[in-house]
Amino acid sequence: MDGGGRGFTAVPAGPGAVHPRTPYLRLREMTRMTSSEAPPPATAPTTPTALVVGASRGLGHALAAEFLDRGWNVIGTVRDTTARTPLHDLADRSSGRLSVEHLDINEPAQLPPLHERLAGRQLDVLFVNAGTTQHQDTPIGQVPAADFTEVMVTNALSPMRVVEALEDLVTPSGLIGAMSSGQGSITNNTTGLREMYRGSKAALNMFMRCFAARQAGGRRALVLMAPGWIRTDLGGPQAPFTIEENVPRVVDVLLAKRARPGLEYLDFQGRTVPW
Repeated sequence: MDGGGRGFTAVPAGPGAVHPRTPYLRLREMTRMTSSEAPPPATAPTTPTALVVGASRGLGHALAAEFLDRGWNVIGTVRDTTARTPLHDLADRSSGRLSVEHLDINEPAQLPPLHERLAGRQLDVLFVNAGTTQHQDTPIGQVPAADFTEVMVTNALSPMRVVEALEDLVTPSGLIGAMSSGQGSITNNTTGLREMYRGSKAALNMFMRCFAARQAGGRRALVLMAPGWIRTDLGGPQAPFTIEENVPRVVDVLLAKRARPGLEYLDFQGRTVPW
């Protein structure tokens, strides 16, 4: 026989004879026995993503740039749909790693559409950078009600609306944070002044504690960040720190915090701020 014309010639079996197909059959059997023990194929690490809400300029813009410098993908929001901002310029230089979204946090109707646009994204960090101030040296009893409402909504209510609306996009091991201030500490307030701003940040801190209480037992890290007194439009020219000095420290603290579930109120050096 010629083996069907496939290049195989039958050899009579005898003592010590080895069938020409034996090595292949033995290899197939060995492969079958060890395949379940083989390690899974390596997968490329996923690039983490941060959503920075309020990133058109100042601290928010600097946070977006710092995450980019560290190899992250970034989504940054701007309030104005028509004006070009430094965030747009940063996006142009980001090789597609920074996308710009529109959100006015004081317009709650804009949150569901943003959630829908981001539904296919997985967030490792959600950080809400929002802040405004008025009447810095005015005693609280003399502040007009309309101005009080504007600051409280912008600094306390709106950030929590963002957190509540988008928190399901954040991975269970991710981080949700908001920009607070050392001036939100009731314990450390020994001088007064900036009373409306202080009160709004103290309210934000309380609302985040309420949110954390509803997340009790979860793995998620939550943070209120006191970035230090920084020379920005809000901080003023007399502030002792620059953006270049403190923002990398802030991001260091945010990334380290991801390993610790629960809520903490921290400053830019990672120290606990008293409530």
